[in-house]
Amino acid sequence: MAMAEGSRDAQVLSTLIVDDEPLAVERMQVICSRLDCLRIVGTAGDGAAALRMIDALRPELVLLDMTMPEADGLSVARRIADVVADPAERPAVVFVTAHDSFAVEAFDLDAVDYVLKPVAQDRLERAIGRALARRGNGTASGREEGKAAWISEFWVPHRSELLRVGAEEVSRIDAERDYVRLHVPGGSHLLLETITSLEQRLDPEKFIRVHRSTILRRDTITGLRHDGLGVWSAELGGKDPVRIGRTYLKSVKAMAGR
Repeated sequence: MAMAEGSRDAQVLSTLIVDDEPLAVERMQVICSRLDCLRIVGTAGDGAAALRMIDALRPELVLLDMTMPEADGLSVARRIADVVADPAERPAVVFVTAHDSFAVEAFDLDAVDYVLKPVAQDRLERAIGRALARRGNGTASGREEGKAAWISEFWVPHRSELLRVGAEEVSRIDAERDYVRLHVPGGSHLLLETITSLEQRLDPEKFIRVHRSTILRRDTITGLRHDGLGVWSAELGGKDPVRIGRTYLKSVKAMAGR
């Protein structure tokens, strides 16, 4: 393990690399050496060693492999709070993995980013930029203490990487079996998650479920229309209206003070 000591710098993140493949660690060290915003303080080859290093070195950033023997990356991320009690001292986590199927779980753990292997330098730089931005906001995580952790962004697979989609960009969410389709200006994205589980993580002041298969961003609803026989629809300002399910009609009417 390579270690270094030094003071905490506002624009330099002390970084721990965690990966059980020596060649992957070596490649990451080479890429990191080209980035002035990183200072490598150590490497670890498994989850248990990673937690010991985090406890001893208090890195500001952990580049964490997802699939490792015994304790995998998700397990390590879950246990960081046990190792570092003070939220302000906990490192930002960037998952680095060859698999895109763990993204939902990763961001549930408040990961800064999710980078797919093989890692390109410019892609890692974007991830580091997000970590620096979060640190600049003065928070160890994007969630405020004492407030519900409503989801503020989605990370969706796109070719060889994951794209960030801000919740404020999403106008409509439709269920498609075990997936949801996020509608954004100019297109849509599929995300592996059920609409019911996603609804529980959306801010109810910004999103409202109007049908068993549809969630709308509240500010896209321009009116409610009674179609007769107890059937209502949500009007969307020139777009096709969405029928409101009977189960959700009461809460939608309550939005309009009815």
